Amino acid sequence: MTAITTTPLGSRLDTALGRLTMYRLVLWVLAVLAGYSLLLNVLGWLTFGLPEMLAHLALCLGLTYASSQGLAALFHVRPHTESSLITGLLLYFLFWPSQLTQGLQVAEIGGVALACVLASASKYALAWRGRHIFNPAAAGAFLAGLTGLNIATWWAATPSMLWLVLPGVLLVLYRTRKVTMAAIFTVVAVSIVAADLLRAGLELPEALWQTFAQRPVLFFVGFMLTEPLTLPPRRWQQLALAAVVGVLFAVPYNLGFVANSPELALLVGNVLAFAAGQRGAVRLSFEGSRPLTPTTTEFSFRPERPVRFTPGQALELHLPPDKARENRTRKGDAMGDGKGIRRVFSLTSTPGAPLLTIGVGTAEPVSSAKRALLALAPGDGLTATSVSGDFILPRDPATPVLLIAAGIGITPYMGQLAGAPDAEPDETSALDRDVVLLYLAKNPEELAYAEELQRSGARILARLADGSAPPAFMHNAGAGRIDAAALKELVPDIGGREVFVSGSPASVRSLRAAARGAGARRVHVDSFTGY
Repeated sequence: MTAITTTPLGSRLDTALGRLTMYRLVLWVLAVLAGYSLLLNVLGWLTFGLPEMLAHLALCLGLTYASSQGLAALFHVRPHTESSLITGLLLYFLFWPSQLTQGLQVAEIGGVALACVLASASKYALAWRGRHIFNPAAAGAFLAGLTGLNIATWWAATPSMLWLVLPGVLLVLYRTRKVTMAAIFTVVAVSIVAADLLRAGLELPEALWQTFAQRPVLFFVGFMLTEPLTLPPRRWQQLALAAVVGVLFAVPYNLGFVANSPELALLVGNVLAFAAGQRGAVRLSFEGSRPLTPTTTEFSFRPERPVRFTPGQALELHLPPDKARENRTRKGDAMGDGKGIRRVFSLTSTPGAPLLTIGVGTAEPVSSAKRALLALAPGDGLTATSVSGDFILPRDPATPVLLIAAGIGITPYMGQLAGAPDAEPDETSALDRDVVLLYLAKNPEELAYAEELQRSGARILARLADGSAPPAFMHNAGAGRIDAAALKELVPDIGGREVFVSGSPASVRSLRAAARGAGARRVHVDSFTGY
């Protein structure tokens, strides 16, 4: 890759987190928090009792796992084990452990057990076209509360837990790129709750401390509000949702049969998100693949029904678990790569095209998910669980843009640069926009989609690391480092363009800084992490 500058600490963090999908990271963070809660109990900072906490943990994990497996078999679908374990850990923190020293609390235990089963059932019963509508843990807790057997207390919001909940939440939000969404929810919710405490006579520091340490603001936003399958697809929709849910979370009300609670606020938000997004999962049939470069491959799928998306958005695929297991049996990869079976890929096809296509880096060593893709045979089925993303061009076609692609980062631009799906091969793109594309690659052989780019009508600048010349239709941008000065020289009018940067986290960080230094006023980024 062309030489770029980057921040060592940020690169290390992105590299470390990139080894895990969001699901696996959340699972591990929650598992650490569960272990931490047991330690606090031993130290006397929590007073539930260690046997009670262990029994409560076993009940939540065991029942959510068992019920998820059983319901998946009943509905003839593939269970997502990580999801069921995450749900179990969330319910562990939502309900008080029953005190065994006071006798067997059948009703309390029954309420928790019911919440676990209902949480699993909500993924199948409260779903549309294979995609669940509600956050499972919130749905289970809310429905169990209606029975009167037990109610959620969200005991993770205790001062002693805060010291590990805070860094855990920040880690998850950084990985999922939901910091702004979380900040909006937090500001809205904390402002309302703190204002109420101030009216009750508390001083501002004490009001803020109580809000953060004794209300589940951080736990709620880090592990539940930002759950991906129940979010709307666009960033502005997510930010608006955060504000609405923040109000519902913080404002007290009582309607008789229900009162305000975190789980009810989240369920209302889930309904709003469902109304705004791609409703339901989509079954896909694998059509085939073709090499794009020596290290990249394009995969094509035929959807069972039309998929709504905007060029630049991404598709989350639920890969066949049997393929993943077969790959994990290979020598040296007995445990897989720890990234799970759900991965996000930029769509390279255009809306309305009969096939959905993705471009994937397939240089060795490849992840277990990519091996699963490479092992697909025509006709194999898999599921697209969501379509989302805001890496889309401005609505106004008069707005000039600069697109910067580092390696496989070219993929989100292909749908944006392509013509209509029924265009003839020798027709140029119908793209009615002033577009400059800066494409960074190792050598000419690594320039994916060269023919499509030539037809696009965009001005293409290619910077190749080996110093060789790009194809004739591309402008040779040399092989030097991309910094602010170099970018300003290549695109003198960068200050008047909206800039888009796509590639690895390290590349994106460096190129965004270069674009800012060169005078860009708006820079949109799309980082390829953890797939």
